[in-house]
Amino acid sequence: MSVAFLYPGQGTQRPGMLHDLPGHPAVTATRAEAERILPGSSTRDTPEALASTVTTQVALCVAGVAATRALACEGAVPDAVAGHSAGAFPAAVAAGVLTFAEALTAVRRRGELMRDAYPRGYGMAAVLGLSVPRARRVIESVTTGDDPAYLAVVDTDEQLVVAGSDRALERLGAAAGRAGARRVRRLDIAVPSHCPLLGHVADAMADHLAGIPRRPLRVPYLGGAGRLLREPGAVLDDLARGIATTVRWRDVIALLGELGTTLFVQTPPGDVLAGIARAAHPRTRVVTLADTGVADAALLTRRDRGTERTSPRGRDAARGHRAPFAGT
Repeated sequence: MSVAFLYPGQGTQRPGMLHDLPGHPAVTATRAEAERILPGSSTRDTPEALASTVTTQVALCVAGVAATRALACEGAVPDAVAGHSAGAFPAAVAAGVLTFAEALTAVRRRGELMRDAYPRGYGMAAVLGLSVPRARRVIESVTTGDDPAYLAVVDTDEQLVVAGSDRALERLGAAAGRAGARRVRRLDIAVPSHCPLLGHVADAMADHLAGIPRRPLRVPYLGGAGRLLREPGAVLDDLARGIATTVRWRDVIALLGELGTTLFVQTPPGDVLAGIARAAHPRTRVVTLADTGVADAALLTRRDRGTERTSPRGRDAARGHRAPFAGT
């Protein structure tokens, strides 16, 4: 395994993210397809639009699939894929488990369920500088029956996210500071994701995905719990259940390193996942499509996969690799 594609999730969105995607024919075609599937899905990236978790998750799916298709058209395909939270859906398209239409419909449904589950009074906060054991003790100290809090995301050893009620998160700020946290910051996410509070959303997503055909994976997929998944049923279960379980991104990046990844490529938007990968594997090349561009990212991918000799610019290889990422 040499090249891993990383797909960011909610919290990385920014205004203009869809309009700033690479100017590549595959991106244009993907955005047009998205419009046919969900009108407005490829254009709504204003601050007001992205305030909605539904719009944000759909936009992230469009961005991830468009980027993957652009790279594939240049002969650049991954050896493994991993998506952070909502980023798992474009990752599943890249792996061949979902079609683009299935992914867009699923993330819209996921966003609607999340939005309606807790319209007010809940959210998420990032905690920097506490180990997981110490953070668990702090979370336990601020949790009550009426105001729960949960460890939701482990991005690195000391970069965590807590989900819960507003009152619990307010107490968390002071308690984490006393425990030695460098910073506690509320995130622009008004839903307590990746914790048992969304168990009913996970059940509804499992029902929604139950009718998806079981398609063999074209590349391995790393689930949010940090496991390598090779069976379509396991990937669909991860897509459904991940909303109610802790994201262990630290373990995902560690496992990719153990599997021999030599190049990490992050799709738009931003560079958050690239930064985590770079810190965990300082001797491994890490690039983002936003900074590197399609042509250079594709060149690096082909070189690491040993396909550059047969496809100097990727055009010939694109004919052979376009199908796995075409969202059929």
